[in-house]
Amino acid sequence: MKLLSRCNLIKHVSLLYRPNIIKHEYVVAVREYVTVLSNSRRRIKHLPITSLSYFHYSDDKKPFLTFEKKTDALKDAFEHKKVQFKDTEHRIRQKGEELVRDIKHQREVTGQKLRVKKEYIIKDLLETKAKVKERFEEVVEKENVLTIPNILCFTRIALSPYLGYTIIHDDYNVALGLLVFAGVTDLLDGWIARNWKGQSTKMGSFLDPMADKVLVGTLFISLTYQNLIPLSLTLLIVSRDVALVTAAFVIRYMSLPPPRTLSRYFDVTHATAQLAPTFISKVNTAIQLLLVGTTLASPVFGFVDHPALQALCGVTAASTVVSAISYLVSKDTYKFLKNKS
Repeated sequence: MKLLSRCNLIKHVSLLYRPNIIKHEYVVAVREYVTVLSNSRRRIKHLPITSLSYFHYSDDKKPFLTFEKKTDALKDAFEHKKVQFKDTEHRIRQKGEELVRDIKHQREVTGQKLRVKKEYIIKDLLETKAKVKERFEEVVEKENVLTIPNILCFTRIALSPYLGYTIIHDDYNVALGLLVFAGVTDLLDGWIARNWKGQSTKMGSFLDPMADKVLVGTLFISLTYQNLIPLSLTLLIVSRDVALVTAAFVIRYMSLPPPRTLSRYFDVTHATAQLAPTFISKVNTAIQLLLVGTTLASPVFGFVDHPALQALCGVTAASTVVSAISYLVSKDTYKFLKNKS
Protein backbone atom coordinates (compact mmCIF):
# COMPACT_ATOMS: atom_id res chain seq x y z
CA MET A 1 0.00 0.00 0.00
CA LYS A 2 2.78 2.38 0.85
CA LEU A 3 4.40 1.68 -2.45
CA LEU A 4 1.14 2.29 -4.26
CA SER A 5 0.58 5.61 -2.59
CA ARG A 6 4.05 6.71 -3.44
CA CYS A 7 3.61 5.72 -7.04
CA ASN A 8 0.35 7.63 -7.31
CA LEU A 9 1.95 10.76 -5.81
CA ILE A 10 4.90 10.50 -8.17
CA LYS A 11 2.48 10.05 -11.01
CA HIS A 12 0.60 13.20 -10.11
CA VAL A 13 3.81 15.18 -9.59
CA SER A 14 5.14 13.99 -12.93
CA LEU A 15 1.96 15.16 -14.53
CA LEU A 16 2.60 18.63 -13.08
CA TYR A 17 6.01 18.69 -14.73
CA ARG A 18 4.59 17.86 -18.14
CA PRO A 19 4.16 21.03 -20.14
CA ASN A 20 1.57 19.63 -22.52
CA ILE A 21 -1.27 19.28 -19.98
CA ILE A 22 -1.28 22.75 -18.36
CA LYS A 23 -4.58 24.67 -18.19
CA HIS A 24 -5.14 28.32 -17.30
CA GLU A 25 -8.25 27.67 -15.29
CA TYR A 26 -6.45 25.32 -12.86
CA VAL A 27 -3.60 26.74 -10.94
CA VAL A 28 -1.80 24.46 -8.57
CA ALA A 29 0.58 26.02 -6.07
CA VAL A 30 3.17 23.56 -5.02
CA ARG A 31 4.87 24.65 -1.85
CA GLU A 32 8.27 23.58 -0.59
CA TYR A 33 6.91 20.45 1.02
CA VAL A 34 3.97 18.25 0.03
CA THR A 35 2.22 16.46 2.84
CA VAL A 36 0.04 13.51 2.14
CA LEU A 37 -2.36 12.73 4.90
CA SER A 38 -3.29 9.15 5.32
CA ASN A 39 -4.14 6.81 7.92
CA SER A 40 -1.78 6.15 10.68
CA ARG A 41 -0.49 3.14 8.78
CA ARG A 42 -0.13 5.05 5.50
CA ARG A 43 2.03 8.11 6.17
CA ILE A 44 4.14 9.69 3.53
CA LYS A 45 7.06 11.67 4.58
CA HIS A 46 7.42 15.22 3.37
CA LEU A 47 8.49 15.37 -0.21
CA PRO A 48 10.74 18.43 -0.87
CA ILE A 49 10.39 20.21 -4.16
CA THR A 50 13.15 22.73 -4.56
CA SER A 51 13.22 23.61 -8.25
CA LEU A 52 9.69 25.05 -8.66
CA SER A 53 7.78 27.90 -7.11
CA TYR A 54 4.41 27.53 -8.81
CA PHE A 55 2.83 26.12 -11.99
CA HIS A 56 0.03 27.15 -14.26
CA TYR A 57 -2.02 24.06 -14.84
CA SER A 58 -3.69 24.27 -18.23
CA ASP A 59 -5.03 22.11 -20.99
CA ASP A 60 -3.75 24.55 -23.67
CA LYS A 61 -0.31 23.05 -23.47
CA LYS A 62 1.45 26.42 -22.85
CA PRO A 63 4.74 26.54 -21.05
CA PHE A 64 4.59 27.48 -17.44
CA LEU A 65 6.53 30.43 -16.07
CA THR A 66 9.10 30.04 -13.45
CA PHE A 67 9.66 32.44 -10.62
CA GLU A 68 12.98 33.45 -12.15
CA LYS A 69 11.30 34.32 -15.45
CA LYS A 70 8.65 36.30 -13.64
CA THR A 71 11.36 38.20 -11.77
CA ASP A 72 13.16 38.93 -15.03
CA ALA A 73 9.92 40.13 -16.58
CA LEU A 74 9.27 42.39 -13.61
CA LYS A 75 12.81 43.72 -13.81
CA ASP A 76 12.41 44.36 -17.53
CA ALA A 77 9.11 46.13 -16.90
CA PHE A 78 10.65 48.17 -14.11
CA GLU A 79 13.59 49.15 -16.31
CA HIS A 80 11.19 50.07 -19.11
CA LYS A 81 9.13 52.21 -16.76
CA LYS A 82 12.30 53.76 -15.41
CA VAL A 83 13.41 54.66 -18.93
CA GLN A 84 9.95 56.08 -19.64
CA PHE A 85 10.08 58.08 -16.41
CA LYS A 86 13.51 59.47 -17.28
CA ASP A 87 12.33 60.31 -20.77
CA THR A 88 9.24 62.03 -19.37
CA GLU A 89 11.38 63.89 -16.84
CA HIS A 90 13.74 64.99 -19.63
CA ARG A 91 10.84 66.23 -21.74
CA ILE A 92 9.37 68.10 -18.77
CA ARG A 93 12.75 69.67 -18.05
CA GLN A 94 13.14 70.71 -21.69
CA LYS A 95 9.63 72.14 -21.66
CA GLY A 96 10.41 74.05 -18.48
CA GLU A 97 13.63 75.43 -19.93
CA GLU A 98 11.80 76.50 -23.08
CA LEU A 99 9.13 78.15 -20.94
CA VAL A 100 11.78 79.98 -18.89
CA ARG A 101 13.50 81.12 -22.08
CA ASP A 102 10.20 82.35 -23.47
CA ILE A 103 9.47 84.25 -20.24
CA LYS A 104 12.94 85.83 -20.27
CA HIS A 105 12.57 86.74 -23.93
CA GLN A 106 9.15 88.27 -23.33
CA ARG A 107 10.53 90.18 -20.35
CA GLU A 108 13.42 91.51 -22.44
CA VAL A 109 11.06 92.50 -25.24
CA THR A 110 8.70 94.18 -22.78
CA GLY A 111 11.61 95.94 -21.07
CA GLN A 112 12.91 97.18 -24.41
CA LYS A 113 9.46 98.48 -25.34
CA LEU A 114 9.18 100.24 -21.97
CA ARG A 115 12.62 101.80 -22.40
CA VAL A 116 11.73 103.02 -25.87
CA LYS A 117 8.43 104.37 -24.54
CA LYS A 118 10.23 106.07 -21.66
CA GLU A 119 12.75 107.68 -24.00
CA TYR A 120 9.93 108.83 -26.25
CA ILE A 121 8.02 110.35 -23.32
CA ILE A 122 11.15 112.09 -21.99
CA LYS A 123 11.96 113.41 -25.45
CA ASP A 124 8.40 114.66 -25.85
CA LEU A 125 8.55 116.38 -22.46
CA LEU A 126 11.85 118.03 -23.32
CA GLU A 127 10.49 119.23 -26.65
CA THR A 128 7.38 120.60 -24.95
CA LYS A 129 9.53 122.29 -22.32
CA ALA A 130 11.72 123.81 -25.02
CA LYS A 131 8.67 125.13 -26.87
CA VAL A 132 7.23 126.62 -23.71
CA LYS A 133 10.61 128.13 -22.89
CA GLU A 134 10.86 129.65 -26.34
CA ARG A 135 7.38 131.10 -26.07
CA PHE A 136 7.78 132.34 -22.51
CA GLU A 137 11.51 132.72 -22.11
CA GLU A 138 11.25 134.53 -18.85
CA VAL A 139 8.70 134.90 -16.11
CA VAL A 140 9.22 138.53 -15.20
CA GLU A 141 8.98 139.45 -11.59
CA LYS A 142 6.38 142.06 -10.74
CA GLU A 143 7.48 144.45 -8.06
CA ASN A 144 6.00 147.31 -6.12
CA VAL A 145 7.26 150.56 -7.63
CA LEU A 146 5.49 152.84 -5.18
CA THR A 147 8.33 152.93 -2.68
CA ILE A 148 9.69 155.98 -0.88
CA PRO A 149 12.99 156.09 -2.84
CA ASN A 150 11.12 155.88 -6.14
CA ILE A 151 8.71 158.61 -5.07
CA LEU A 152 11.65 160.86 -4.17
CA CYS A 153 13.21 160.15 -7.59
CA PHE A 154 9.96 161.06 -9.35
CA THR A 155 9.86 164.23 -7.24
CA ARG A 156 13.32 165.28 -8.43
CA ILE A 157 12.40 164.61 -12.04
CA ALA A 158 9.19 166.64 -11.72
CA LEU A 159 11.05 169.43 -9.93
CA SER A 160 13.77 169.80 -12.58
CA PRO A 161 11.77 171.82 -15.17
CA TYR A 162 10.63 174.31 -12.54
CA LEU A 163 14.20 174.61 -11.28
CA GLY A 164 15.35 175.50 -14.79
CA TYR A 165 12.52 177.99 -15.10
CA THR A 166 13.61 179.83 -11.95
CA ILE A 167 17.22 180.03 -13.18
CA ILE A 168 16.22 181.42 -16.56
CA HIS A 169 14.15 184.10 -14.80
CA ASP A 170 17.09 185.06 -12.54
CA ASP A 171 15.39 183.79 -9.40
CA TYR A 172 18.63 182.32 -8.04
CA ASN A 173 17.58 182.26 -4.41
CA VAL A 174 14.57 180.01 -5.08
CA ALA A 175 16.64 177.94 -7.50
CA LEU A 176 19.33 177.44 -4.87
CA GLY A 177 16.74 176.34 -2.32
CA LEU A 178 15.20 173.88 -4.78
CA LEU A 179 18.66 172.50 -5.56
CA VAL A 180 19.37 171.93 -1.87
CA PHE A 181 16.01 170.15 -1.54
CA ALA A 182 16.80 167.97 -4.57
CA GLY A 183 20.18 167.09 -3.08
CA VAL A 184 18.57 166.07 0.21
CA THR A 185 16.05 163.83 -1.60
CA ASP A 186 18.94 162.24 -3.52
CA LEU A 187 20.71 161.39 -0.28
CA LEU A 188 17.50 160.17 1.38
CA ASP A 189 16.36 157.82 -1.38
CA GLY A 190 19.73 156.05 -1.40
CA TRP A 191 19.83 155.69 2.39
CA ILE A 192 16.23 154.43 2.60
CA ALA A 193 16.77 151.91 -0.22
CA ARG A 194 19.82 150.49 1.54
CA ASN A 195 18.49 150.40 5.10
CA TRP A 196 14.72 149.92 4.90
CA LYS A 197 13.29 146.51 4.11
CA GLY A 198 11.32 146.22 0.86
CA GLN A 199 12.32 149.69 -0.40
CA SER A 200 15.01 148.62 -2.86
CA THR A 201 13.65 147.89 -6.34
CA LYS A 202 15.09 147.02 -9.73
CA MET A 203 13.30 150.00 -11.18
CA GLY A 204 15.07 152.23 -8.67
CA SER A 205 18.44 151.21 -10.15
CA PHE A 206 17.29 152.90 -13.39
CA LEU A 207 15.23 155.66 -11.89
CA ASP A 208 17.80 157.14 -9.47
CA PRO A 209 20.59 157.79 -12.01
CA MET A 210 18.00 158.97 -14.53
CA ALA A 211 16.63 161.51 -12.04
CA ASP A 212 20.18 162.74 -11.40
CA LYS A 213 20.82 163.06 -15.14
CA VAL A 214 17.60 165.00 -15.69
CA LEU A 215 18.34 167.33 -12.78
CA VAL A 216 21.99 167.91 -13.70
CA GLY A 217 21.19 168.31 -17.39
CA THR A 218 18.48 170.87 -16.64
CA LEU A 219 20.86 172.84 -14.40
CA PHE A 220 23.71 172.81 -16.96
CA ILE A 221 21.45 173.92 -19.79
CA SER A 222 19.87 176.69 -17.67
CA LEU A 223 23.20 177.95 -16.31
CA THR A 224 24.74 177.86 -19.82
CA TYR A 225 21.77 179.88 -21.03
CA GLN A 226 22.70 182.45 -18.34
CA ASN A 227 26.40 182.32 -19.46
CA LEU A 228 27.51 180.96 -16.09
CA ILE A 229 28.91 177.63 -17.47
CA PRO A 230 30.86 177.15 -20.74
CA LEU A 231 28.82 175.73 -23.62
CA SER A 232 31.47 173.13 -24.48
CA LEU A 233 31.27 171.61 -21.00
CA THR A 234 27.48 171.50 -21.17
CA LEU A 235 27.54 169.78 -24.57
CA LEU A 236 30.01 167.19 -23.23
CA ILE A 237 27.92 166.42 -20.15
CA VAL A 238 24.57 166.38 -21.98
CA SER A 239 25.97 164.14 -24.74
CA ARG A 240 27.24 161.66 -22.16
CA ASP A 241 23.93 161.66 -20.29
CA VAL A 242 21.90 161.24 -23.50
CA ALA A 243 24.11 158.29 -24.45
CA LEU A 244 23.59 156.68 -21.04
CA VAL A 245 19.81 157.18 -21.16
CA THR A 246 19.69 155.74 -24.69
CA ALA A 247 21.71 152.74 -23.53
CA ALA A 248 19.25 152.24 -20.68
CA PHE A 249 16.33 152.13 -23.15
CA VAL A 250 18.22 149.66 -25.34
CA ILE A 251 18.99 147.45 -22.34
CA ARG A 252 15.30 147.57 -21.38
CA TYR A 253 14.34 146.40 -24.87
CA MET A 254 16.96 143.65 -24.97
CA SER A 255 15.99 142.31 -21.55
CA LEU A 256 12.25 142.31 -22.24
CA PRO A 257 11.03 138.78 -23.07
CA PRO A 258 8.72 138.23 -26.06
CA PRO A 259 6.23 139.49 -26.97
CA ARG A 260 7.87 142.93 -26.96
CA THR A 261 4.95 145.35 -26.99
CA LEU A 262 4.76 149.02 -26.04
CA SER A 263 2.49 148.29 -23.09
CA ARG A 264 4.95 145.76 -21.69
CA TYR A 265 7.94 147.95 -22.52
CA PHE A 266 6.60 150.88 -20.50
CA ASP A 267 5.14 148.70 -17.74
CA VAL A 268 7.38 149.79 -14.91
CA THR A 269 6.27 146.87 -12.71
CA HIS A 270 8.10 144.46 -15.04
CA ALA A 271 11.70 144.53 -13.89
CA THR A 272 13.91 142.93 -16.54
CA ALA A 273 17.38 144.39 -15.88
CA GLN A 274 19.37 146.09 -13.18
CA LEU A 275 21.98 148.85 -13.48
CA ALA A 276 25.10 149.19 -11.37
CA PRO A 277 26.86 152.57 -11.82
CA THR A 278 30.64 152.56 -11.71
CA PHE A 279 32.56 154.21 -8.90
CA ILE A 280 34.03 156.91 -11.15
CA SER A 281 30.53 157.66 -12.40
CA LYS A 282 29.36 158.31 -8.84
CA VAL A 283 32.37 160.58 -8.30
CA ASN A 284 31.59 162.42 -11.53
CA THR A 285 27.97 162.96 -10.46
CA ALA A 286 29.14 164.42 -7.14
CA ILE A 287 31.57 166.77 -8.96
CA GLN A 288 28.85 167.88 -11.37
CA LEU A 289 26.46 168.62 -8.51
CA LEU A 290 29.23 170.55 -6.75
CA LEU A 291 29.86 172.59 -9.92
CA VAL A 292 26.21 173.49 -10.58
CA GLY A 293 25.65 174.20 -6.88
CA THR A 294 28.59 176.61 -6.56
CA THR A 295 27.78 178.18 -9.94
CA LEU A 296 24.15 178.68 -8.89
CA ALA A 297 25.29 180.19 -5.59
CA SER A 298 27.81 182.54 -7.28
CA PRO A 299 25.22 185.19 -8.27
CA VAL A 300 23.72 185.03 -4.78
CA PHE A 301 27.05 185.34 -2.94
CA GLY A 302 28.87 187.40 -5.60
CA PHE A 303 31.76 185.20 -6.88
CA VAL A 304 30.80 184.83 -10.54
CA ASP A 305 33.75 183.90 -12.84
CA HIS A 306 35.92 182.97 -9.89
CA PRO A 307 39.09 181.04 -10.91
CA ALA A 308 38.06 178.21 -8.61
CA LEU A 309 34.88 177.79 -10.66
CA GLN A 310 36.91 177.63 -13.87
CA ALA A 311 39.21 174.99 -12.35
CA LEU A 312 36.18 173.04 -11.17
CA CYS A 313 34.83 173.13 -14.73
CA GLY A 314 38.06 171.49 -15.95
CA VAL A 315 37.87 168.78 -13.28
CA THR A 316 34.23 168.15 -14.19
CA ALA A 317 35.08 167.75 -17.88
CA ALA A 318 37.89 165.29 -17.11
CA SER A 319 35.76 163.19 -14.75
CA THR A 320 32.94 163.14 -17.31
CA VAL A 321 35.23 161.69 -19.99
CA VAL A 322 36.69 159.11 -17.60
CA SER A 323 33.24 158.02 -16.40
CA ALA A 324 32.05 157.59 -19.99
CA ILE A 325 35.05 155.37 -20.71
CA SER A 326 34.39 153.35 -17.54
CA TYR A 327 30.91 152.49 -18.80
CA LEU A 328 32.39 151.23 -22.05
CA VAL A 329 35.07 149.00 -20.54
CA SER A 330 33.23 147.74 -17.46
CA LYS A 331 31.22 144.48 -17.74
CA ASP A 332 29.26 144.83 -14.52
CA THR A 333 27.34 148.03 -15.22
CA TYR A 334 24.11 146.13 -15.93
CA LYS A 335 22.70 142.62 -15.78
CA PHE A 336 19.60 140.88 -17.09
CA LEU A 337 17.27 139.37 -14.53
CA LYS A 338 16.68 135.61 -14.76
CA ASN A 339 13.44 133.65 -14.44
CA LYS A 340 11.89 133.03 -11.09
CA SER A 341 9.82 129.86 -11.05
